[in-house]
Amino acid sequence: MRPDERFFSFEKDFRDPYARDRDRVLHCSSFRRLEYKTQVFLNHEGDYFRTRLTHSLEVSQIGRTLSRMLELNETLAEVIALSHDLGHTPFGHVGGDELDKLLKADGRPLGFEHNFQSFRVLTKLEKRYKEFDGLNLTFATLEGVLKHSYPYKKPFLDGLDPHFDLEKHPSLEAMVVDHADEIAYTSHDIDDGIKYGLITFEDLLNDALCLRVDEVVQREGVKREEKLYRHRFVAGLIKLLVEDFIDNSKEGTKKYWQEVPISGKIDAEETLPVGFSKETATQLKKLKKLLHQKLYKHQKIVRKMNAGKHCIKGLYRAFTEDKDLLPPHQKELFDVRKKERVIADYIAAMTDRYAMKTYHEVYGLSL
Repeated sequence: MRPDERFFSFEKDFRDPYARDRDRVLHCSSFRRLEYKTQVFLNHEGDYFRTRLTHSLEVSQIGRTLSRMLELNETLAEVIALSHDLGHTPFGHVGGDELDKLLKADGRPLGFEHNFQSFRVLTKLEKRYKEFDGLNLTFATLEGVLKHSYPYKKPFLDGLDPHFDLEKHPSLEAMVVDHADEIAYTSHDIDDGIKYGLITFEDLLNDALCLRVDEVVQREGVKREEKLYRHRFVAGLIKLLVEDFIDNSKEGTKKYWQEVPISGKIDAEETLPVGFSKETATQLKKLKKLLHQKLYKHQKIVRKMNAGKHCIKGLYRAFTEDKDLLPPHQKELFDVRKKERVIADYIAAMTDRYAMKTYHEVYGLSL
């Protein structure tokens, strides 16, 4: 299947295939709901902090820059980036993990996985056309979202359309977005964590990668105690990672470069032709481990996420025990999908505040 092909017929217009994909994603309701879904800090904690929407926009910006500099298809990278988190639940990863446990406990061994849920949003759950479910996006876009994380083979993908060959890497643009995602969340989680007071630069400046960034900021004449230092540090980290990725990926992209995006040409067993240098990749891995210990496992974060987990669990149990608590349009879906999957889809689509509001209505309690 060609990268720019679609599974259903459509009328051509003045846009290129991936611009059309991007426009469809930007105008769908799942994309709008990302504004009120947790990235790391719960949405109602403050207007400053990143949400799934701002994260997706930042990934898109970095992905476009990387693709442009490597002479790849910038628009394809953009739409994959904008789509990659559409399947996230309220309350971040903890919400998805809880839904996964609940579905498996109810005899649904495929469970829940947010990357695959993003794929389902694009191909099944968004309903905008009479003739088919989903948004009818190009193969390259769908493959890029589906294969957002390696390894590609996962139990819940058994029975997948054979066009999505799990023995092959996705497009170079999809690989670029995967790394853009890593650059974005590492840098903005540091920014938000310091702003919120959960971590300090004292926690970070024994780290090798952070020390490299610190040297650059110091050369700019910005001292650590200055308010401006945080902004220059975050910008410096992004710049360092972006430049390292570009320099280390030029040869790999030249090897496989074509005038149009390629999909399904590179064996999944082969090393990715794009990526960070060995030194930077090792240092970034250590920095992420440090953030896991100091930020993501901070008491304030863990307590908020625990509340979110109980919200997800409470809603799932209430809806499975009494289907009349569901809206009529959700109950109608029981005719075409298993009850547990309908309920999981409904909860996964909620924003943080809608989930908490619904929990309050169902139980008469506030989280």
